[in-house]
Amino acid sequence: MTDEKIKFNFNDRKVLITGGTSGIGEAAATAFARAGANVVINGRNEQRADTIIEKTSSLSGNVAFVKGDITDSRQCENIVAHAATSMGSIDIVVNSAGIIHHRTVSETTDEEWQETFNVNVHGMFYICRAAIPFLAEKPDGGVIINIASDAGLSGSRHLTAYCASKGAVLQMSRAMALDYGKDNIRIIPICPGDVDTPMLRGEFRERGLDAETGLKESAQNTPLNRVCSPEQVATMILYASSDSAEFLTGYPLVLDGGGRA
Repeated sequence: MTDEKIKFNFNDRKVLITGGTSGIGEAAATAFARAGANVVINGRNEQRADTIIEKTSSLSGNVAFVKGDITDSRQCENIVAHAATSMGSIDIVVNSAGIIHHRTVSETTDEEWQETFNVNVHGMFYICRAAIPFLAEKPDGGVIINIASDAGLSGSRHLTAYCASKGAVLQMSRAMALDYGKDNIRIIPICPGDVDTPMLRGEFRERGLDAETGLKESAQNTPLNRVCSPEQVATMILYASSDSAEFLTGYPLVLDGGGRA
């Protein structure tokens, strides 16, 4: 989805995106920069970050990088503080980092269970906890977008840990929306279905499928008969972050092509 489809103005807005060097996070960083925002992306791959910064250098906004592991609460504090200092403030936080393992409960190891919650839940919690004071001190508050999943709305086969973690993301987002509405902070979980990202393709590999077969299978499970693109999720993120959605908070936005209809 391009600027010709829908336009937003984020001139001089300050955005922090975790998981910003790949998939949905990368698409969101590009979309925000195109719309005029200053963006700090977080991740662990400096080489990938350099490529994104170069690709977005001609856009009206600016993209910078801060390295850090979101599963470490102290590093999350440093990530948020760096973003706030380098940009002057933070207006929008997008928690996009995520991980998935294609496993039933009996197949899931302790390490896979803990890794899933460390990235999908604990890291998101740490970033939100660190960012909320910066947003609360601003008269106009701010926005936190938490990338959840349609797998948090209902069950999915062979995704026990992932479903549990994304259900936690939904409930955490709802609770925070209730707590911080008084500070004019909107907190919105977005629930995509299958999105053609490196994470999804990694799940295909765990299942022994090549990308083409996996994407075809995923498309057949949606009424629209196609797989969502990272750019389509990015458009939803920009909408939810924009003034057009100023009365939206707490309630999940589902972008699954009708797969859970």
